[in-house]
Amino acid sequence: MTVRKQSRPVALLRRAVVYEVGMWRSLFRWLLRRPLVLPPGAEAFSYIGVVKPILVTFIVLSAIEIPIFDLIIRHTVPWPSVRDAALGLGIWGLLWMIGLFASLRIHPHVADAAGLRVRNGFSVDFMVPWAAVARVEARYRSLPSSRTVQLELDDAGAVLNVGTGKQTSVDVVLREPLSVRLPKGPSEPVREIRLYADDPAALVALTRRHLAVRLPGSDV
Repeated sequence: MTVRKQSRPVALLRRAVVYEVGMWRSLFRWLLRRPLVLPPGAEAFSYIGVVKPILVTFIVLSAIEIPIFDLIIRHTVPWPSVRDAALGLGIWGLLWMIGLFASLRIHPHVADAAGLRVRNGFSVDFMVPWAAVARVEARYRSLPSSRTVQLELDDAGAVLNVGTGKQTSVDVVLREPLSVRLPKGPSEPVREIRLYADDPAALVALTRRHLAVRLPGSDV
């Protein structure tokens, strides 16, 4: 029992460190404008559009708030160390928000000859082979919470939602239950994967072309 109690905090700490490192790597990669390298014939599909206005608003407000808050502390708090700490936290928070924005920009979904690579920032990244896909449809759905990864269970099986802004816009129905890699480890086998794309019609059209090539005459 003791080992289990210790392993959970360690696992949480490890995920927090990995997330923090990934955020800073995304920020530097975006600032350096490193191009996205895709396999031949692959296409990228963004999903940041639905949350972009919110993120930009938070970033702008944070940038405005930092000097104002620093000015207030300078005239009300006599300890320079407190002011320095508050300023450092404010700058860290601003850079963290920019890093989150960058991570969503530079890690799009990718469809290539092998399958559909589903992503959300740097933390969600798994491949769905075309051989595992039965059909794909464009359909907007609202999710009950803002968590990126959500699992739904019903009598037919499990559905994996990879949402953005509490939404999904593409349904990928699988031929048979498939387990995928998630930040906390492999998922339980799911019968359907729902994700968000800014242009679901384009993603569905390309996906159907790949499926038609693999399975001529099939209705996808």
